[in-house]
Amino acid sequence: MPEKNNSQQRFGFETNEYVVYPTHGVGRIVAIEEQEIAGCKLELFVIKFEKDKMTLRVPTAKTKSAGMRKLSDKAVMDRALDTLRGRARIKRTMWSRRAQEYEAKINSGDLITIAEVVRDLYRSDSQPEQSYSERQLYEAALDRMAREIAAAQDVDESIAVQQVAEALTKGGRMQRKQSETVAAPADKAAA
Repeated sequence: MPEKNNSQQRFGFETNEYVVYPTHGVGRIVAIEEQEIAGCKLELFVIKFEKDKMTLRVPTAKTKSAGMRKLSDKAVMDRALDTLRGRARIKRTMWSRRAQEYEAKINSGDLITIAEVVRDLYRSDSQPEQSYSERQLYEAALDRMAREIAAAQDVDESIAVQQVAEALTKGGRMQRKQSETVAAPADKAAA
């Protein structure tokens, strides 16, 4: 029978704390328990991913090698939102290769890398429609990013999605304004 400890701390993580597990996103440590597996006693973090209705057990000693980390701090959040305001970088390689790269970035668990995927796959209303697979990757990246922002700021996910959308549209507006101001002096000189 697993033994449940309610408010313990291991390797810098404690129960009821939100953490990021690279391949699954944001989850909450609900317990630290000991189980006997194949005759060995193993201490495990029990991480619950509410949205996915999933529970993951991670050996406490393997958290670093698994890439599990605490939520990003404000400085990293700000850098991620700044990344969204940047210019999209789309390589001219085959979509299948780019899709694999995007998937790897999403599963890296790094907020800034995930923000790059959101930025690169974002389409405004004036741009052409996305393919189904582009849309799936965009939504996966947006979901991961929004969940972490929501957990870190203790806000609803819809508010986090709104923050991301505002950063994406501000970036586009700023780029358009810059191109308009560059074009404007040339027009005046011609007149």
